[in-house]
Amino acid sequence: MAKLTEQDIQAWNGPEEEYMNEEHQAFFRDLLLKLQDELIHNANNTAGHLQEQSTTPDPADRATLEEEYALELRTRDRERKLLSKIQASLRQLDEGDYGFCQDTGEPIGLKRLLARPTATLSVEAQERRERIKKQFVD
Repeated sequence: MAKLTEQDIQAWNGPEEEYMNEEHQAFFRDLLLKLQDELIHNANNTAGHLQEQSTTPDPADRATLEEEYALELRTRDRERKLLSKIQASLRQLDEGDYGFCQDTGEPIGLKRLLARPTATLSVEAQERRERIKKQFVD
């Protein structure tokens, strides 16, 4: 069995019974594991980078360095949150729930999962939640 490619996922238009079959699950597991590895690699690079901190007597240079470190740490914090979503998606794959909307149980769709592999809601359910949230904010 050949591995599916991104183009295969984009072009898939099979029957609903074949949605999230073994090939689809394998494709998304590989995708999620690659994303996870990339985030862990970035975190390790940041840790190494911060440990190499050089001190500089110039206050302007020091302020620039501190701002760069703060930006890098904010980025890693966002990535840490994404990492937990990736790990949750991998657990969903193990449990057979991956690719199905948490609200409705309907398929999320391969193209949506390709664009956002950690999606837990269908487009319609996500839009509904956003409308409700907006009503409470306004």
